[in-house]
Amino acid sequence: MLFPTDLTSFLELIRQHGDMAYSLMFAYAASHSLLLGLFGGYAAHAGAFGFGTLIVVCWVGSFFGDVIRFWVGRRYGGRMFTSFPRLAKAVATAARLTDRHYLWMVMIHRYPHGIRGVAAFAYGMSNLPWSTFLALNFIAAGIWSFAIVSAGYAFGEVSEKLMSDASSTLGLVMLIAFLGLSWYLSKKLERVVEERN
Repeated sequence: MLFPTDLTSFLELIRQHGDMAYSLMFAYAASHSLLLGLFGGYAAHAGAFGFGTLIVVCWVGSFFGDVIRFWVGRRYGGRMFTSFPRLAKAVATAARLTDRHYLWMVMIHRYPHGIRGVAAFAYGMSNLPWSTFLALNFIAAGIWSFAIVSAGYAFGEVSEKLMSDASSTLGLVMLIAFLGLSWYLSKKLERVVEERN
């Protein structure tokens, strides 16, 4: 089946193509995709992914994604954003926050929607030393990975208790509602971060 039509078929597709599915999770973790990380945790509860393996894959992906962005920011600076004013504004916001609160920023930048993809560029453009960034980034990536995958896994446990058939329409609606709520809370956190700036 090329295109699964229900949740059970989709989870089975993940089981059949485990290496490719883990590679996809690695790539999305590099971009700090909260929604796919949450879904990955849900899929781990259903047995499509190994829980511990998924945490490690997301941890490494998130860590290396930010290392690459830090390197690019350090090497090319702000000139790479001149053609993209909206990105330039987000990077400038992240840079100002980094100058004042680098520890806090590195630890939480993966959660707010508007900051998570560009913050490491700003870290690279700041005076933050490589060694400090690598240590904080490693810890923060591990916390993020564990928190996101565990939240998705916990949702899988709760939804299993509320229904007996994981492929039912109710299960799919609950999953979509959970992902939507996660996105909404991420946007709220982004506004809070911007207001503190």
